Amino acid sequence: MHSGDEEITRFWRTTLTAAAELPLDVRLTEQRTPLAGAVAYDLSFAGAHGHRVSAWLILPGRGADDGPRPCTVQFLGYGEGRGHVLDSLLWPALGYATLVVDTRGQSGAGGRAGATPDPVGLTHPQVPGFTTRGILDPDTYYYRDAYVDAVRAVAVAAGHPAVDAGRVATTGCSQGGQLALAAAVLAPQVAAALVESPFLAAVPELTRLPDRQPYRELLRFAEFYPDLAPRASRTLGLFDVAELAAYGRCPALFSVAGRDQRCAPETGYAAHARYPAPKRLLTWPLAEHAAPNTPLRLAEAEFLADVFEQAAPLAPAFWQEGHAP
Repeated sequence: MHSGDEEITRFWRTTLTAAAELPLDVRLTEQRTPLAGAVAYDLSFAGAHGHRVSAWLILPGRGADDGPRPCTVQFLGYGEGRGHVLDSLLWPALGYATLVVDTRGQSGAGGRAGATPDPVGLTHPQVPGFTTRGILDPDTYYYRDAYVDAVRAVAVAAGHPAVDAGRVATTGCSQGGQLALAAAVLAPQVAAALVESPFLAAVPELTRLPDRQPYRELLRFAEFYPDLAPRASRTLGLFDVAELAAYGRCPALFSVAGRDQRCAPETGYAAHARYPAPKRLLTWPLAEHAAPNTPLRLAEAEFLADVFEQAAPLAPAFWQEGHAP
């Protein structure tokens, strides 16, 4: 499914310009943890519509006293919450600040608890879950708010005094990879992206989706509401990250699992192929969806170190004034 360049630009310019009028209203409370080499904060900020979004901010060393550091903004898989601080220590162990961001409404459905509700009510027919919520109108679609939350999370990270605003990266797997890629395209402060097996990429006709969660929700929507499926497809065209990838402007590392039956390899390949900025692609032929992958983590660490060492100036996002096509 494909939306025109003008439609995508107009939609995201309108959406993100309006969202930027709301103050971020960041609130932090230091957390007591057994960590000897990091300081953790329970952080929240105003996301889409001013709704509160929860996150963990983890700073290596003594925290802000150690001066600005590069930062990873971590987005989560479908149904996951931010969990506990101890679940997210890889990047702080490597010397990075990290912001672990809840996905609205998905508190703990995938095994880790979250702390962020989704106050938006049901506006259209939907299948239980999140992928079809509000899908008949781009302005009410669930992922509109989730993408706005992600963009604002990046702004929160870049604005913290312990973070080097020129060295902020997004990272995530599955839905987290989707949000990491969307934020890398839409948020002007992102200097690098780590995109693993992105969800909602290169979405085919809804009736040809895999019968696995969370694509199953879209498949069932097409089955239950065949007359509404074309409208749903038009909405998805504005949020499909393989479409948004065409507007990428920061270095990105893509990773694809060769035996992924949920986010099929060809969808990750499509997002990578459309991405015009400097990029790398790693394929793991025998890996399944979201499988633990130490070689990938090592490659990500090397990739970020290389990108941040160069510290290239950040270009405006495609929807902003001053963007050079």
